[in-house]
Amino acid sequence: MKLTQPFVTEVDFSSGVLSPARSSYQRHLSDMPGYYAERDVVARILADEGDRLIYEVQSITLPADEGQLPHCTTRILPGRIGAEFHMTKGHFHARREQGEVYFGLSGRGMLLLQTADGATSVQPMQAGTAAYVPPYWAHRTVNIGAEDFVFFCVWTAEAGHDYATIERDGFRKLIVLRGGQPVIIDNPKSA
Repeated sequence: MKLTQPFVTEVDFSSGVLSPARSSYQRHLSDMPGYYAERDVVARILADEGDRLIYEVQSITLPADEGQLPHCTTRILPGRIGAEFHMTKGHFHARREQGEVYFGLSGRGMLLLQTADGATSVQPMQAGTAAYVPPYWAHRTVNIGAEDFVFFCVWTAEAGHDYATIERDGFRKLIVLRGGQPVIIDNPKSA
């Protein structure tokens, strides 16, 4: 194993921008059509408005060696697809026994978690909130506010990511706007 040198990264809490710049990617609506419950609304938005940016990630990539701690910032833009708020794709870890920590930097959101057997948990997040994602829990973040929701996360390099299970099965719960408030409902796809 090659020795990693210590380093420092500046984090802009309001935008999630890392300095010096590292790797980044964006997720647009066209990258997530099967993740939202109202697929007809997804198709209409793509046809009428174009390919909306949902979220972006700036990450510090490190070797996938045990003990390394990759970390990133995620910025979820405000908005909804039908009644459902903008969200990340969500994932399990490829090595299910690995955990993760999220730290809210700005805005308001919710962390939706689910085990393979369907147990769910929803944790509120805002600036200053540290949320622990225990081993064996899939996790997705949702922007429930009118401004960008930005958070910082740290995980173990060996954890890996399993997005395919969530793309196929979804989460059992959705976070939607009802009566002007975010509400947690059953996912009709999981019923």
